[in-house]
Amino acid sequence: MDKKLWNAADKLRSNLDAAVYKHAVLGLIFLKYVSDSFDERRLELEAQFRDPKHDYYLGDDVDELIKEELEIRDYYTEKNVFWVPALARWKTLQDSAKLPIGTGIEVKNGKKSVYKITSIGRLIDDALDAVEKENEKLKGVLNKTYTQLQIEPAKLGELIDLIATVPFKHATLKSKDILGHVYEYFLGQFALAEGKKGGQYFTPKAIVTLIVEMLQPFKGRVYDPAMGSGGFFVQSERFIEEHGGKLGNISVYGQESNPTTWRLAAMNMAIRGIDFNFGKEPANSFTNDKHPDLRADFVMANPPFNMKEWWDGKLEGDPRWKYGTPPQGNANFAWMQHMIYHLAPNGSMALLLANGSMSSNTRGEGDIRKNLLKADLVECMVALPGQLFTNTQIPACIWFLTKNKKARLRPHPWPLRWRT
Repeated sequence: MDKKLWNAADKLRSNLDAAVYKHAVLGLIFLKYVSDSFDERRLELEAQFRDPKHDYYLGDDVDELIKEELEIRDYYTEKNVFWVPALARWKTLQDSAKLPIGTGIEVKNGKKSVYKITSIGRLIDDALDAVEKENEKLKGVLNKTYTQLQIEPAKLGELIDLIATVPFKHATLKSKDILGHVYEYFLGQFALAEGKKGGQYFTPKAIVTLIVEMLQPFKGRVYDPAMGSGGFFVQSERFIEEHGGKLGNISVYGQESNPTTWRLAAMNMAIRGIDFNFGKEPANSFTNDKHPDLRADFVMANPPFNMKEWWDGKLEGDPRWKYGTPPQGNANFAWMQHMIYHLAPNGSMALLLANGSMSSNTRGEGDIRKNLLKADLVECMVALPGQLFTNTQIPACIWFLTKNKKARLRPHPWPLRWRT
């Protein structure tokens, strides 16, 4: 299904840049998710309203009353389901996209009324805007730029029909699992299509899986200061499910400076029902730390390798530089010390860096490494081969650091396949 959907969506792209097109596709996948979740709760409620044994039972022959009750917002929000206004419901969107420009439909309290369509792009933007206004958690998250996209109206309508084919339910999967999987697959495919730029928001799944399985974030606070599209959080959730843990045992904190990537991450979490705190807006982790008081149990990150333009004069003497001031021309050890600073007393972290971080002596990097070793923070080093990333072909390594090795939070020793 993944490949079929991707090939079909890619054909509709024409000459549009993948970096632009991904927001059109992923935004619609998100809209499909919130609408499917809403419909699923709606069906559940209708059954409860008609069930004499249920507390919500409304009686017999009360079809009109049931229609009214189904439009009461509290029934949805009590189950953490996003409230979706009539304008933004998928069937309304799909039906309206097929109508001539200048007409349209809207459903309120089960009744149809006229909604003027100036363009299909405006139709989608209005739907996203309506969802955002009705759900505080989504404020500033949705990318309402469909009217600006250079996609032919007919192809945008075809894209809506294509995403409509993503199944509402499966014998063994819920809507969020199916759409979450599609969202993740598309993120990876867009990263490949964008090449170097794609590496800014997507870390290869195999590397994310390796880090998560070694850190074992069963419970506590999980933090990523360079979160991209939130891959580490998604894999942490999957790890917990696979090992019989409870999803509510972790709380997710992240930060991202790129506004469009910050939105991708927020939608990624919302599709999976993961509660998150990414700050109120995108921001630079060094100069505008959105979680200054956070001390996380697990910190994971894949920041830009050998980042040069990062220094700001106000970072001089920053308390995060406990093991030495990082060189102004390379942020590798700035990221590392930022992450150490945010570790809880018994916390552990994993950081992806270029191999040069293990040997470079540029302006004090060797002294910082020496101080880290003297403090007995380094627990493990994993060397990776080259050609793993879309944005660089150089070999990389993973630094695993732990604040207190005797009291580390991992409940199990590393699996045998990692011990060698």
